[in-house]
Amino acid sequence: MKITAIKVFVNSPDRNFVTVKIETDEGIYGLGDATLNGRELAVVAYLENHIVPCLIGKDASQIEDTWQYLYKGAYWRRGPITMTAIAGIDMALWDIKGKAAGLPVYQLLGGKSRSKIKVYGHANGNNVEETLDNLGRLISEGYQTIRLQCAIPGLQDSYGTLADKKDYYALQSSRSLPPEQVWDTKKYLNFIPSLFQKARDKYGYDMDLTHDVHSRLTPIEAARLAKELEPYKLLFLEDAIPAENQDDFLQIRKHSTTPLAVGEVFNTIWDCKDLITSQSIDYLRSAATHSGGITSMRRQADLAALYKVKTAPHGPPDISPIGHAAHAHLNIWCPNFGIQEFVGFGGDQMQKVFSHPLSYEAGYLHLSDLPGLGVAFNEDEASKYPYMRSYLPVSRLEDGTLWDW
Repeated sequence: MKITAIKVFVNSPDRNFVTVKIETDEGIYGLGDATLNGRELAVVAYLENHIVPCLIGKDASQIEDTWQYLYKGAYWRRGPITMTAIAGIDMALWDIKGKAAGLPVYQLLGGKSRSKIKVYGHANGNNVEETLDNLGRLISEGYQTIRLQCAIPGLQDSYGTLADKKDYYALQSSRSLPPEQVWDTKKYLNFIPSLFQKARDKYGYDMDLTHDVHSRLTPIEAARLAKELEPYKLLFLEDAIPAENQDDFLQIRKHSTTPLAVGEVFNTIWDCKDLITSQSIDYLRSAATHSGGITSMRRQADLAALYKVKTAPHGPPDISPIGHAAHAHLNIWCPNFGIQEFVGFGGDQMQKVFSHPLSYEAGYLHLSDLPGLGVAFNEDEASKYPYMRSYLPVSRLEDGTLWDW
């Protein structure tokens, strides 16, 4: 089965997505997600100018060789642009292989380890009361695990809050230039433990809670927060510090038993290798779309399993339904799967462009048995929603110093 064409679509149904379509001489095609939030067109250029010309005429069934060819053959390895481009190709090839076999991708990985996929939702708010009200709403919708994020008193536009936007999709599509947000670590650290205390006081301990620091703390600050959150029994504390210096996670470990999660900006197995082998983390949050696709994620999961680290893939609105479907197939196969982040299925525009094999019920995603990844892409409908430049925010301290967002 030869590759005859590779098409790259850049559209914005609710938000920007980069969709890869690989066509073959047997009439079977596959879809992949190559979306990189705020740098979409860089991935498109990498695909169209550097990858596509090399793959026309290649055997679509040789997924492993193609992955190695794109990773090792370029010499310039790793990085978000390269690995997101590879991911788009890799997912599309797995989609083709599943369709050719008449099987869902999870069967090609080895079959199911579970019947459904546990997810966690987001309870956000501009104040404590709103956050707790949203927590109660998600509990009533069946979520057993929920992430809490709340605006920090004295700071405007805190991470994880939606301001006047109705959802993440509306929030992200409104950023034609990077918005700047003010950050103050002291205000944050003095506030967050009280948020979790009030959540537990109101709703008890039957549900699991998580929190995303978003890499804003130093190691000793993160250790303090993790220790102060211990009484509230988090499932995990996410991205407590930037992961460039991986040994820094050991400092947090010395002070707290709060489980740690990290990985949404990781691109390869090398980014998480030392964290896993030193048992510095409990949950690995790599995303298939940003770390080389299904082929790469399978290796990361297998390494993590050796050290009792669970997977908890990143599930933001800037991954398309194709990427979310790839996660679902990995999750239902992966023996050491932990939990999947889930922010919903998007708005009306996205539902018209993508159809997917997923459904939500009482805290779990269910995956249908459609061949391949099970996602369909309506090219005509997608063409109605052209690309719109969009950026993630930038953080500065109150004195103007640029900080981690």
